[in-house]
Amino acid sequence: MSKVLARRGRWSAYKLVLMQAAVAGGASILFFAVWGVQFGYSALAGGSIAVLPNFVFATLAFSHTGASSAAKVIKTFYWGEAVKLLLTIAMFSLVFINLKVAFMPLFVCYVLTLIVHWTAPLYFKQS
Repeated sequence: MSKVLARRGRWSAYKLVLMQAAVAGGASILFFAVWGVQFGYSALAGGSIAVLPNFVFATLAFSHTGASSAAKVIKTFYWGEAVKLLLTIAMFSLVFINLKVAFMPLFVCYVLTLIVHWTAPLYFKQS
């Protein structure tokens, strides 16, 4: 039973990451179509900075299941959140150091993908 619950939770987390990726891709295409390649590329970078750490968190957070491993579950959630934060910082650093990006589309797309994450309870109802 616990594996079924964990699988359902993991699937919900992955659906959320897919929704974030879709929003990031759509925003990147919009920026590309309206303002050109550099803006589209910058928006894609911003979306990637939001989506990839959330995917890593979802993978780590749902790696343990069951009441007998409750301490491991909490530990992996904390570990996943720490890795997500460090990965976000590292990705922002790499983008600013190595790429010529426009700041506005990068941060707009980053915030749009975070808004999808924050409003997730509106999209997913538990049964």
